[in-house]
Amino acid sequence: MTEQATRPADDWWRSAVVYQVYPRSFADADGDGTGDVNGIRARLPYLAELGVDAIWISPWYPSPLLDGGYDVSDYRDINPEFGTLADADALIAEAHALGLRILIDLVPNHCSWEHPWFKAALAAGKGSPERELFWFRDGVDGRPPTNWPATFGGGAWQQIDDGQWYLHMFDISQPDWNWDHPKVIEEFDSILRFWFDRGIDGFRIDVADSMAKDATLPDVPLKDGRPTQDKYVGNPFYDQPGVHAIHQRWRAIADEYAGTPQGPRVFVAEAWLSPPERLAKYVRSNELHSAFNFDALRAAWDAKDLREVIDRSTGSLWAVGAPATWVLSNHDTIRHRTRYGRALSDALAGAGVVPTDLALGLRRARAAALLELALPGGAYIYQGDELGLPEVEDLPEEVLDDPVWERSGHTSRGRDGCRVPIPWSGTEPPYGFGPGEGQPWLPQPADWAPLTATAQTDDPDSHLTLYKAALRIRRDHSDLGEGRLTWDEDAPADVLSFTRGTFRCITNLGTVPTPLPPHDELLLTSAAVADGQLPPDTTAWLTV
Repeated sequence: MTEQATRPADDWWRSAVVYQVYPRSFADADGDGTGDVNGIRARLPYLAELGVDAIWISPWYPSPLLDGGYDVSDYRDINPEFGTLADADALIAEAHALGLRILIDLVPNHCSWEHPWFKAALAAGKGSPERELFWFRDGVDGRPPTNWPATFGGGAWQQIDDGQWYLHMFDISQPDWNWDHPKVIEEFDSILRFWFDRGIDGFRIDVADSMAKDATLPDVPLKDGRPTQDKYVGNPFYDQPGVHAIHQRWRAIADEYAGTPQGPRVFVAEAWLSPPERLAKYVRSNELHSAFNFDALRAAWDAKDLREVIDRSTGSLWAVGAPATWVLSNHDTIRHRTRYGRALSDALAGAGVVPTDLALGLRRARAAALLELALPGGAYIYQGDELGLPEVEDLPEEVLDDPVWERSGHTSRGRDGCRVPIPWSGTEPPYGFGPGEGQPWLPQPADWAPLTATAQTDDPDSHLTLYKAALRIRRDHSDLGEGRLTWDEDAPADVLSFTRGTFRCITNLGTVPTPLPPHDELLLTSAAVADGQLPPDTTAWLTV
């Protein structure tokens, strides 16, 4: 009997395939150009048919949307542009009826400057209890309290009219909470229970390594003459020891629900930390349940690099009893079809438009999808990746919405290229994104007609068909999901090949075909196989 088969049903998250929905860009039910909760509800049958186990919904809270919803003004409601709490309740119930779990985003590092508590802090003045809920400090000789950089560009402190400065590790519209204050701790306890009681199955924790700060406020070292943004050990605002007490408290709250018919509630951490041993501390048995594996997302399309990432990731996570969780793209990164079609260093640096071979990127994206879904643990699919969508690199400057664009002084275009609304049907924009011909909040390319869900549904060779087949096999095969793998050491150096019980996955990352090993059945391939030879940039699933 496999390890997966011996796990209780409550451990569904250990092998789940989770589909990320970015609400503004998924589906628009009311025709205003912005995706909404009822749009998600209408597409639930599509997601169930795709074969995923759960849906993660990026922030749907009331927000000025100055950072795509990650600037939250009310943690206990739904953005009116997206719908109502009643709509959310209906979504949760309908998803559960289809066998789909629901995870939502929690944004605990910061809120919006429109949050009532921050507005009260601005009005209350220096030394007030209201300001203690955030990081208000006096400057030093007219300068900010520290040299800390903001993730989106510029410094991390903003001065207000009375001369004090407040901390914002991201955009100036996102003041950081002071997690040393008991009222902040108690508020988020209440927020967790509010949504757990409404039936959600868990939270994805935004920037899960950032809430605790070094209250002595030391400067960070300089790198190339500028304050570093590196997450070095001892960084005063990332991966501080105090963050683990927060997660342990949350795990205890989630475990309170273990005896309910719905089962325990779960957390997944977003923490860009390397090496994997640092990340593993976040998923110890009394902390969060799982964490995104960003080392795999950043790895080159190279057999040696990928194997090292897989080995280090699985080894460090298994050591603490946690499953690995694999991800190829999300709302913050360049879509992997484009990333695999161009130089990795340029893709990750966001260095403007560089030559991209989208045909090569698509072949590699297909191969990477089968590799990801064959690895032990869970997996995440970003909306549109199942359609093979590329990054939209030529959005007009006047429509760019990401605060990175402004905060970088127009030197980085930001993340809008991966957030362009999904094409569902039809031959021209808006491709069925919403009713009628109204255009969505970000423009879609004119050449996306072959990529719509409708166009791909009955095409046996489409990217969507590949995902459906892979997810069906993954669900039916007892050796997939959680478990272990054994590397096939006789494979060529540029080939990744491993077995899991009677299942074997082989990915050719080289430049010449490689012979398929002896097998009982060829289950699935990402590209056509002829004469027993696996082409370059191709993955095959076999039984042995």
